[in-house]
Amino acid sequence: MLALALIGVAPGQAREAQSADEGTSAMERLREAKASAPSAAHAGPDAIPTPSPALKRRAFEAMRKRQVDPRMEAQARAAQIEAASALAAEQQAMSARLHQTLGMAPPDGAPSPEPAASSTPAKAWVPLLFASSSMPIETLWTYAGQLERVGGVIAFRGVPGGLTKIGPMAELTARMLRVDPGCEGPACTMRGVQVVIDPILFRQHGIARVPALAMVPGDPTQPYCEREDETAPRAAHLVLGDAALSGLLNEYARLGGKEEVRDASARLAGR
Repeated sequence: MLALALIGVAPGQAREAQSADEGTSAMERLREAKASAPSAAHAGPDAIPTPSPALKRRAFEAMRKRQVDPRMEAQARAAQIEAASALAAEQQAMSARLHQTLGMAPPDGAPSPEPAASSTPAKAWVPLLFASSSMPIETLWTYAGQLERVGGVIAFRGVPGGLTKIGPMAELTARMLRVDPGCEGPACTMRGVQVVIDPILFRQHGIARVPALAMVPGDPTQPYCEREDETAPRAAHLVLGDAALSGLLNEYARLGGKEEVRDASARLAGR
């Protein structure tokens, strides 16, 4: 009976030992597979492998050996010039229609008023008046007349109500630039003063109050992509206060900008 009992127990113990060995072996294989597997950041079907130095070298050599087709280059340049010309013509036509609709330009067939001639060199110091639509229209109209004589520019931070409400801003600009404030309609003569809406100019000069006068180098109406650097133009001084343009120029000269205002002061005085 003892022998039979020993024979019956031995097979179960053997199976348990075998199962334990197999479990340990499986865990070891799992740890090894996990250690050798790529990290999660580089795993997946859309993973981009890191190129070897030799692969990088071959890629750059292939790029250097790439041959340029002169005909394709010429066609690309011609297409670029044609697209730029078409865009400029379309923008000019849209601007003309907008000005005519808002009464800022004569109707089709009517003689256009001659724009005011400007003798300001491209690199001269330009009077830039920071203004707001909240200023009285009489004040804006007076500044426009004074700035026309010196080739100045009027800048607004933005459009009241957002760009979707450009109509009131255009109407304000038309009233501000009419030579005769009582004139109505598209045949009114406009002053040769440029008006820009440029929040970047306000931020660059730290404008918190208006009116404010700055003398900027170059053309403040030039698009940013065409300027010499992304921070230009910028004034060295800033004059605040609701005063005549002559007084603002005198104060600017007192702050150290005598050279910047010399030309504008002379033209304003009629010299």
